[in-house]
Amino acid sequence: MGQFRTNSGSAEDLLIELDRDTRVPLHRQIQASIRASIRAGRLRTGASLPPTRTLAAGLGVSRGVVVEAYQQLVAEGYLASRSGGYTHVAASMPSAPSPPPSVAPPAVRRVDFGFGRTDVSQFPRAAWLRSVRTVLTTTPNDRLAYLDGRGVPELHQALCDYLNRVRGTSADPANVVICNGYGQGISLLIQVLVQHGARRIALEDPSSNDDALLVAAAAGLEVTGIPVGPDGIDVAALDRADADAVVLTPSHQWPTGAVLSAAARAEVIGWAKRRGAIVVEDDYDAEYRYDRSPVGAMQGLAPDHVVYCGTASKTLAPGLRLGWMIVPPHLVTDVAAAKVLADRGSPVIDQLTFADFLARGEFDRHLRRMRPVYRRRRDALLAALRTHLPYLEPYGIAAGQHVVTWLPDDLDEAAVVAAAAKHRLGIHGVSPYRISSTGRGGLIFGYAILSEAVIAEGVKLLATAIREVRSQRD
Repeated sequence: MGQFRTNSGSAEDLLIELDRDTRVPLHRQIQASIRASIRAGRLRTGASLPPTRTLAAGLGVSRGVVVEAYQQLVAEGYLASRSGGYTHVAASMPSAPSPPPSVAPPAVRRVDFGFGRTDVSQFPRAAWLRSVRTVLTTTPNDRLAYLDGRGVPELHQALCDYLNRVRGTSADPANVVICNGYGQGISLLIQVLVQHGARRIALEDPSSNDDALLVAAAAGLEVTGIPVGPDGIDVAALDRADADAVVLTPSHQWPTGAVLSAAARAEVIGWAKRRGAIVVEDDYDAEYRYDRSPVGAMQGLAPDHVVYCGTASKTLAPGLRLGWMIVPPHLVTDVAAAKVLADRGSPVIDQLTFADFLARGEFDRHLRRMRPVYRRRRDALLAALRTHLPYLEPYGIAAGQHVVTWLPDDLDEAAVVAAAAKHRLGIHGVSPYRISSTGRGGLIFGYAILSEAVIAEGVKLLATAIREVRSQRD
């Protein structure tokens, strides 16, 4: 068996396999291989094939064998020749299978209050490009080699300078681990916690159902939900839960928007110290605040018991896949080892670029520019709710990129969401994010990527949908 693959990306890129032990002539084997590649879509319409001399030399056959194969495929309509003697895949392929029937795309939503999204159109491209250029021209060669699992030292220092100054952390560069967003970070942490003997993990109830909940269950941990009230989680319930770790969003609880009170924070820290437990602090959107003073990170209160998790997904763009953790000293080595095992480390150029972006103060400038943008959108949402749906109670409005409204008792959450969908309005209820507790029905309004006019239109559509729900009930 022989095969030939030429340099990728050129007109000479083609894989041909030949079996010299079979009685099938070589030109027919070449025909069959090219024909199969065209039928399977590996060779697209218009793709150039290698010159006959090049392919013949690579396969170790005479040029005449390749010429014969090409001529037969031209006769069948699979290939065509153009001026200069180049051969390419023909526009029509009579033997190609018919494509499967197309599935009608889902109806396009007029307005989508989907949450967890960032206005990536505002990404600071010019400032980011300046940092990229700086990195590419000044980075020493050894930074482009394999590094340890924690990431590049420049980003460790830049993050600590920023987080200690802005978020009130007590971060040491030696304890920072860079990861590909919060999703990977929580996965690495849970792996390590299981290795250290953890059996049960506590999550806020309600909470996100696409990261810690899934990873913990897959890792064999027992998951228990801790009810969330106006001041954050019920600490007494946490104390009864017999958990080895708890995942919190204390500065802006997702999705309710509650802020964990100072007294509750102290109680959670006391609980962690008594049990030798770990608090995972997901600080996902604390930089965006509008009507309140900054709320400091819990990590600054107990660096040996709190893992601080941050990400650029809400502040810059989720596509960067940049996240970071400040890990208690006794877990750093194991978390870094898990990172190495996962992917050998995050992209170095991106890390160095973000480090330069932070050090130049560009991150601060970007956040100062974006806070008024998001605040105007939030204000438009609150104004529209007051005008069209004054009986909906908004919560969590002082920060973040979403608002929750609680429904009155006479409205069924699922019915409202379904009625909204009929008007091509996308909105999520709170109930799917509850773990075990029951509570009032609610709606989650993500407003980060919507203009003020679109937000107002969406609220009007929702008001119409709710009127329909009530009329059908009556």
